[in-house]
Amino acid sequence: MTHASEHVLDAAIRLEPADAGGLRGQTHPAYANMVGPFGGIIAATVLNAALTHPSRLGDPVALTVNYAGPIADGDFRIEAVPVRTNRSTQHWSITLTQADAVTITATAVFATRRDTWSATDAGAPEVPAATALPRAPAVPPAPWTRNYDMRFVRGGLPDRENPPADLDSVTWVWIRDDPPRPLDFAALASICDAFFPRIFVRRPRWVPASTVSITTYFHADAALLAAQGAEPVLCTARASHFGRGYHDQAAEIWGRDGALLATSHQIVYYKE
Repeated sequence: MTHASEHVLDAAIRLEPADAGGLRGQTHPAYANMVGPFGGIIAATVLNAALTHPSRLGDPVALTVNYAGPIADGDFRIEAVPVRTNRSTQHWSITLTQADAVTITATAVFATRRDTWSATDAGAPEVPAATALPRAPAVPPAPWTRNYDMRFVRGGLPDRENPPADLDSVTWVWIRDDPPRPLDFAALASICDAFFPRIFVRRPRWVPASTVSITTYFHADAALLAAQGAEPVLCTARASHFGRGYHDQAAEIWGRDGALLATSHQIVYYKE
């Protein structure tokens, strides 16, 4: 249940202590997907289990979430264990279970960052400002899309009746939480999965599809995310290959002043 002053994302990722050191959470109807909950909010919830752990060291630098089985609406349990803590890095093993069945396995790496030489070899595309673009309508079969202000530069869902002849898998889109919310690691983890499966973009048809595994690399620290505030981020995604029931997806999340906040890679199952 969302409290009056609580953002819906915070309500969705909220965890409470459970017996034997575990955590208890619950799926949120606002982040429902076509089948089960939106994968991005599950990734954010899993990360939140480590973010809020009293033994946490530093900020997340990597998160891998494997969707081992379907998640039903209702309660779930998370076990987050820091399996090794070094001087500057900390390694986590995280599982989410329902009815004693494992549905999510995850690993995370946290670290205390220090100032070093830095460079960004990737580059954000030149695009119109978010305010110059119309907001895309929510997708009715996917209620979670109502929680994001999405403004597509290219690569939205194509017209299935009159698809363009030059379809590819590339998407450029401005995304912001709706209502606006200052960006943090949990919100960023969720946004990294806030792309339609590339199969929907590459071929104008609905087919069963779901993320099997996603790895997110966080290039921003807490201070850089705080500087981003609630401004929209520019997100890009594309696939490299479709075949034998799976396609990959690579994404970049860009913030203010051309700062690369995160990159992600995932493998997606699809069926025709």
